[in-house]
Amino acid sequence: MWEAPLNPPEGGKNGGEDLLIPPSGGQRGASIVRRLQPLQDVGLGYIKLGQNSSSLSGGENQRVKLAYFIGQEKQEPTLFIFDEPTTGLHFHDIKRLLCSFDALIQHGHSVLIIEHNLDIIKCADHVIDLGPDGGDRGGELVVCGTPEEVARCTSSITGKYLKEKLNNI
Repeated sequence: MWEAPLNPPEGGKNGGEDLLIPPSGGQRGASIVRRLQPLQDVGLGYIKLGQNSSSLSGGENQRVKLAYFIGQEKQEPTLFIFDEPTTGLHFHDIKRLLCSFDALIQHGHSVLIIEHNLDIIKCADHVIDLGPDGGDRGGELVVCGTPEEVARCTSSITGKYLKEKLNNI
């Protein structure tokens, strides 16, 4: 995880506040904007430069890492694993997150998401539904396939709710 500690200048600003103002032009300003844009793209535009990473939630930390990879020019194909990345996100930020996942896939990466959010599940290429419950009553393969195939499985609790979500499209 990256941290960019900035010592406050004498004027009382934290040093990062000046960089949050869009640059008036020039190559250096464009470079800064290009490097910070992936944070905005994953819904983290509110994070301040110099903010300690220990103050971020687990989901925010995952999205910082996602932004880092999206911002890379060249990268070997990578498998990204996300654990409940939508927890605590507003639906607008979930849409941004989906676009970020699409960007990774378009660059040849693979994305595996452990998620209960049906808005994410319905967009998946392939769903693996484990259950039928959690804990001791879980961990068994209930169904796998496209979201539509999961929705047709009568023994899948996820499928029951996913079917309602797919019918609203």
